[in-house]
Amino acid sequence: MYPQFFSWARFLDETQRELIQTGPTDFIYHNRAEEQSQLQLVEREEIDDEEDLFEAIDKLTSHGINAGDVKKLQDAGIYTCNGLMMHTKKSLTGIKGLSEAKVEKICEAVEKIVNFGYITGSDALLKRKEVVRITTGSQALDELLGGGIETRAITESFGEFRSGKTQLAHTLCVTTQLPTSMRGGNGKVAYIDTEGTFRPDRIIPIAERFGMDPGAVLDNVKLIYDPLMTELISWFMVSHIPLLLYLYKIIYARAYTYEHQYNLLLGLAAKMAEEPFRLLIVDSVIALFRVDFTGRGELADRQQKLAQMLSRLIKIAEEFNVAVYMTNQVIADPGGGVFISDPKKPAGGHVLAHAATIRLMFRKGKGEQRVCKVFDAPNLPEAEAISFPCYL
Repeated sequence: MYPQFFSWARFLDETQRELIQTGPTDFIYHNRAEEQSQLQLVEREEIDDEEDLFEAIDKLTSHGINAGDVKKLQDAGIYTCNGLMMHTKKSLTGIKGLSEAKVEKICEAVEKIVNFGYITGSDALLKRKEVVRITTGSQALDELLGGGIETRAITESFGEFRSGKTQLAHTLCVTTQLPTSMRGGNGKVAYIDTEGTFRPDRIIPIAERFGMDPGAVLDNVKLIYDPLMTELISWFMVSHIPLLLYLYKIIYARAYTYEHQYNLLLGLAAKMAEEPFRLLIVDSVIALFRVDFTGRGELADRQQKLAQMLSRLIKIAEEFNVAVYMTNQVIADPGGGVFISDPKKPAGGHVLAHAATIRLMFRKGKGEQRVCKVFDAPNLPEAEAISFPCYL
């Protein structure tokens, strides 16, 4: 079994749940809050009409593949035909119970279901229209990025500590859940935390900034039975209901080793194949690799393992049409020279540089301002957003 993600909505213990009951068995605070919220999320039914972005691996059974072999693929973290085509035959034969003959048969069946061959430039342009751009919450930063963080791509942000990288990650946890009409992603968020910096209480002010009204939520939930409990329960509802509405859509995992981090990515495919995810956050991508591999003697091995994980990230982005936002650390650049005012460069070397689609450099500005610069991007000019605030 792969490591499991944790839903931050579970922080509500059973004692607190009892305080929010409106009757002996009614438990409606979540539904009422969603109904009255000014930022009611678009219902899942509205996106059911969209063309499927991937073909489920179960379709192989209709092409002569044994159900047992399909189960073996799922146990290996392969849940879609699109994802299967992203694996080499060598890696597939490494799955226990799959011989070379079976792999050949499976690959032939997959090629009948999905087309991974050439397409015209016009078709490629049409596929680009499926890309969703998720607002960052900052108008200046959105303009810099051409509308926001885009799906089917890896967006990397690097910079010193306290430059705004993790704060942007917290904001994206909320904006990703907004409807597309509000420049959101209308989907769920997966958050892999390698540094222990995720703070669910930060979601409260961010959610309120986008229109959540705790007072309206409280007015529409009849929960006060004992006058002595009024103050306590009022505080709880005002403080936590906005948080719950957004945290129910966030799954979180704390990674402690680079192997743990990679296994979390493998297990994520099962969730994304069943539910509408739009964002995967890795904060940060390099921290555990810098801890688990030491010295130049292990550098080549580290870079190879890092490349494998980055390859998995881009496959997830393209397979499920999700945006990948990863933060990165910086290292001193002794070769920068005396004429460079800030001789620092992103960690990870060329392996990470080539894997990221869009690279953003964050630095501290005046006061609480932060500056974001497009360091590298295939379709964006080199520019800066100089009014990017520290607390989004």
